[in-house]
Amino acid sequence: MDAMSVHVVAHFNARPETLEAVRKLVTGFIEPTRKEAGCITYVLAQNDANPLELTFIEEWESNAALDAHLQTPHLKQGAAQLAGLLAQPGDIRRYTLIG
Repeated sequence: MDAMSVHVVAHFNARPETLEAVRKLVTGFIEPTRKEAGCITYVLAQNDANPLELTFIEEWESNAALDAHLQTPHLKQGAAQLAGLLAQPGDIRRYTLIG
């Protein structure tokens, strides 16, 4: 693990009636994102206790790589579609490991 890498945890909460649409949309981010320069880890998890909660767990080589990811057409278009399907805005946080 590179000490300079950036970790991201991105939580999305679907509404019951939009869960399948949200799942389809966010799983579509996986393959193109994993091919991006600087992507170390990009996985999607569904909360066992609350299946409406989907979470990306990511690691990027740098903030610059993450910022480039946020500007990709697949992510920008998907995020625009996703906004109308969620119960609340997504919670996306960047982390630097300290231990």
